[in-house]
Amino acid sequence: MTDDAVTPDRIDALRTRIAELMPGLRQDLEALTRIPSVSLDAFDQSHVEASAEAVAALLRAEGLAVEIVREGGRPAVIGHVDGPEGAPTVMLYAHHDVQPPGKDEDWDSAPFEPTEREGRVYARGIADDKAGVMAHIAALRAHHGTLPVGVTVFVEGEEEIGSDSLPTILERHGEKLRADAIVLADSMNWGIGVPALTTTLRGMIRVVVTVRTLDHGVHSGMFGGAVPDAIMSLARLLSTLHDDEGNVAVEGLKSGEAADLEFTEEQLRKDSGLLDGVHTIGTGSLLSRMWTKPSITTIGIDAPTVSQASNTLVPQASAKISVRIAPDEDPAAAYRLVTDHLKAHAPWNAQVDVHLDESGAGFAADAQGPVYDQARAAFTDAWGTPPVDIGVGGSIPFVAAFAEKFPEAGILITGVEDPDTRAHGANESLHLGEFERVCVAEAVLFERLGTLKKA
Repeated sequence: MTDDAVTPDRIDALRTRIAELMPGLRQDLEALTRIPSVSLDAFDQSHVEASAEAVAALLRAEGLAVEIVREGGRPAVIGHVDGPEGAPTVMLYAHHDVQPPGKDEDWDSAPFEPTEREGRVYARGIADDKAGVMAHIAALRAHHGTLPVGVTVFVEGEEEIGSDSLPTILERHGEKLRADAIVLADSMNWGIGVPALTTTLRGMIRVVVTVRTLDHGVHSGMFGGAVPDAIMSLARLLSTLHDDEGNVAVEGLKSGEAADLEFTEEQLRKDSGLLDGVHTIGTGSLLSRMWTKPSITTIGIDAPTVSQASNTLVPQASAKISVRIAPDEDPAAAYRLVTDHLKAHAPWNAQVDVHLDESGAGFAADAQGPVYDQARAAFTDAWGTPPVDIGVGGSIPFVAAFAEKFPEAGILITGVEDPDTRAHGANESLHLGEFERVCVAEAVLFERLGTLKKA
């Protein structure tokens, strides 16, 4: 149930206020997006520092006490402002680092120069996740000087490279982040005009498998036909990870069923860019395949390139494999199962080594209680239609870290993305109408949470 103390007039006033703020919010968002804050080591990290400073300045302008923290990784920004006595505290999460832009020629406009086309603004990081940062700023501006809740803002600087220093930040600064409700703005909505709360996330492991068949390369004409090469052996090994229908064939991995939402193959083809004539893989509902069942993808292979290949039996080849696991699967258990499978299926008794590159736990929310009630009401206020509960097939390991650190807090996974956003890809974009509705929803959420008693 929601609290009738939040009147329609008050909601309308917040909606009007956000509309007035939008030109400035967009200007600040585009300025933040022009900073190429790619957190991978191969890129200039002075831009990540500049991005953190820009976020800190935005928060200070709203009256927050701000510090930039570095715990062995990229800079994170923590800001806080007290609310009325006895009011709950809301912690707002986003990240200011971004993915690499990729090749300029794959973009229809410069990746770090925001460009509007047909109601969307295109730029790297504008949706993932600098619009998340600005949605938090929008809610603060809408209530400037009259916040109904205490607010802590945590903007991370290394989400795109795995949040390695997050456990240390939570250990050393966790009390600064403790809150009654946590809003994690790094997810998506179901579609344009249809809001969503993300209630499940798949976990993940990433492994590198290396296959060796020879102690050195040898002439393919002299020994081919009797001696297996490593590339052929690796290809056969990778093929054992799926059955003929494309289901993951690693025994023991957990599998679940997704929410019963309408999602057609036609929509999947449109959203993913699946080529005409190419079949989908796996069995069961499409959403279960993408949200709650395991998936395995080969994302890279180390082997001689076509242009530099010689007539040689290659002695060693490696592949990087991304494994998405059910929300309630233990990553360590999944790693053991995948490792056992790969070693048991070594073709021609080739030597197989498996190295764990990264892992992260999934998340499944018990999406009930006052915080979720108020969030659903706020989304309904902003969109005019109630939100749906969705899963996300991608992994956001930091969510599990927050859930473990703050088990009593209501965790709301929200976001500004939609199926056309293309986060991480070329021509990433933000739908301006959806961005405004996200800002309204968060401003109204503050108002609604302010009616709750502090936990």
